[in-house]
Amino acid sequence: MKKILITGGAGFIGSHVVRRFVNKYPEYQIFNLDALTYAGNLENIKDIENQSNYTFVKGNIVDESFINELFSLHNFDGILHLAAESHVDRSIEDPLAFVKTNVIGTMNLLNAAKNQWKNNFEAKRFYHISTDEVYGSLGAEGLFTETTSYDPNSPYSASKASSDHFVRAYGETYGLPYVLTNCSNNYGSYHFPEKLIPLFINNIINNKPLPVYGDGNYTRDWLFVEDHAIAIDLVFHEGKNHETYNIGGFNEWKNIDLVKLLCQIMDEKLGRSQGTSQELITYVKDRPGHDLRYAIDASKINKELGWKPSVTFEEGLEKTINWYLNNEEWLQNVTSGSYKDYYQKQYS
Repeated sequence: MKKILITGGAGFIGSHVVRRFVNKYPEYQIFNLDALTYAGNLENIKDIENQSNYTFVKGNIVDESFINELFSLHNFDGILHLAAESHVDRSIEDPLAFVKTNVIGTMNLLNAAKNQWKNNFEAKRFYHISTDEVYGSLGAEGLFTETTSYDPNSPYSASKASSDHFVRAYGETYGLPYVLTNCSNNYGSYHFPEKLIPLFINNIINNKPLPVYGDGNYTRDWLFVEDHAIAIDLVFHEGKNHETYNIGGFNEWKNIDLVKLLCQIMDEKLGRSQGTSQELITYVKDRPGHDLRYAIDASKINKELGWKPSVTFEEGLEKTINWYLNNEEWLQNVTSGSYKDYYQKQYS
């Protein structure tokens, strides 16, 4: 039985990946490593916690001795590395925390994998999941490709760019078998409500302001998280070693247009008069280093692995809204912080 380590599996994207691998690959033993910080929530994967091929491990990738001990206990065949600090605003307030987790934490995993696999890289794989923000900001034209030069503008994107470089360096220097992906903005179920879409859904439900940075004309490519999990599955199993794949939703939305669409759908779902939620829009001071536009060219993964999004953004957004409206208890537990109580005591 193959042993697969997934880091950050109690987080937003990670929980979708863990669920997919546990359900789809009963022949794998899946280890979910998560520190259960504010964004780690085991309620996200409560439906698979009792599966025989699933094991949860509480621990922090920053703890080198812990990581080395974990690798000595389990001869992992594959690592899917999703654990990361990911919120740009938090990186502006506390950049060192992002260096510790995203750079040092990744280094600890790379060293542990290198040392465990050094005598036999056959059928081993280190998969590093990264972001399109490492490429910096686009103007009105053009797309990020796998060969776009790195130009990070925030502490978050700089920390992810650094970890990307270390992964590639370990491939070149030590022959570590790796694959790397850079994705666009994810959205969907189980998303911690500090990010735009879940935050605004929650604020609309509770008639709170919808804070839009600057003039709202920042453009992002949006990727449905379940489609991302499918892409991660494909890259892990079929991607070529030492290759990078960009994963995007093949769509671009200005923030203000997205917010207005979200308001329109929410008004319909909540039985409110059209325009009610738009009145909650509040323009706020822009954040430092705000990139104007991200847009991914995902043609490589489409041509080589046959992946493409299964839903349009409008379809995915409606699915996302429906999930939050049908799971208000989850949303309330997350926003109140009560989700931490049971699991933090259980794994303290």
